[in-house]
Amino acid sequence: MRLELLIEYEQAAANAAQKIFIVKEGELGEIDAPVALKALAQANNFTGEAGVVLASDDGVLLGAGKNNDPFIIAAAANILPKRNYVLADVTDNGKATLACIGWLIGSYRFDHYKTQRPALAQLVVPENADINAARRAAEGVFLVRDLVNTPAADMTPEALEAAARDIASAHGAKISVIIGDALLEQNFPMVHAVGRAAEIPPRLIDVTWGPEDAPKLTLIGKGVTFDSGGLNMKGPAGMALMKKDMGGSAHVLALAQMIMSAGLNVRLRAIIPAVENAVAGNAFRPGDVLKSRKGLSVEIGNTDAEGRLILGDALALGGEDEPDLMISLATLTGAARVALGPELAPFYCDDEDLVDQLESAAQETADPVWRMPLWRGYDSMLSSSIADVNHISSGAFAGSVTAALFLRRFTPSEGRWMHFDIYAWRPAAAPGRPVGGEAQAIRALFSMLADRYPATQADS
Repeated sequence: MRLELLIEYEQAAANAAQKIFIVKEGELGEIDAPVALKALAQANNFTGEAGVVLASDDGVLLGAGKNNDPFIIAAAANILPKRNYVLADVTDNGKATLACIGWLIGSYRFDHYKTQRPALAQLVVPENADINAARRAAEGVFLVRDLVNTPAADMTPEALEAAARDIASAHGAKISVIIGDALLEQNFPMVHAVGRAAEIPPRLIDVTWGPEDAPKLTLIGKGVTFDSGGLNMKGPAGMALMKKDMGGSAHVLALAQMIMSAGLNVRLRAIIPAVENAVAGNAFRPGDVLKSRKGLSVEIGNTDAEGRLILGDALALGGEDEPDLMISLATLTGAARVALGPELAPFYCDDEDLVDQLESAAQETADPVWRMPLWRGYDSMLSSSIADVNHISSGAFAGSVTAALFLRRFTPSEGRWMHFDIYAWRPAAAPGRPVGGEAQAIRALFSMLADRYPATQADS
């Protein structure tokens, strides 16, 4: 239903829709709006401040401020009454498509638990916008937000599996799931160890799609549906947002959905280790030594650093069929937030061409990322006297870097790998970006992947 808030361009529809004039701060006199609308603005001291909306029968004025937010249109979509609107002026194809994405994500409400839902305004898309690209991107954002915002009681490992099955079914993908003690039988010991204390058993979700002879693309997402911290239990503040600790898996499902919908020429594999890090008599302990699928022994330094353990087994599996590119996404470390805050997605990659492609795509899609260093000099921080590796360092320095270095041990020595240490949450609202679950980097990643593996034929 949300995607229907964009209406295919037709001249008659555009002519009948109410115009929205986007006004930069202090530039009201420069726009070609009706005189009566400008007079209303002056009477109400409208200056073009970001996010301020002023509407009348003569049209809508939307303040853009001074920062050129590409999604400022979301501020209007969020509050305008139900009817059809059209942008008065859009010059560039990329900006037109971003405006359409902004309109859709501005309509987002997490209203699954509400009994009343408001009627929403519709936008006649600019003639030069790519409506399919806008809908695909927004659908990915909606999926991430919905999954992350869902309370942990309803977003269990079993529910995450159900979401993966729905997406696989919609796109004709294959899915297999390994559950509970079968994880030990099939050599996923770290996934089993992290999730075994929970009432709902851990599982390894594996989705495949696309021609077998196409380039192999593997996505791996952390699926910790709730993180108590385990025996190193979090305090109340640390536990409050831990329903979002499956954010990496939500991103993988959304990106996979975008890839399949667009028909990119890849042999796609999406791997999600889904667990709840709970406390019980059989919970794994600090000081334990775990086996891993890769064959490395891992000393447990802290049970609240569980995400990298389940990702280790998943990365080992993903690397076994030697993909052309493997991408992992996880809400992995608080250190990443200290370094870059909640809005900028840090990533790790040693392939310079791939880095350039991603950073260019991030600019074009207004989906910010920032490269972090896989600094090998910090490998020694993960040393263990009793095992091959400790999964955390003993100090407080470079927590995101050492987490990425730990994961690096479970990837193939050949082949490209990118890792994203995302937050998946917005603590403060902006137009089209409400407080709550948030998609990060997947629009940039999709753009990069679409250039690397051009579509043969979209399936939807």
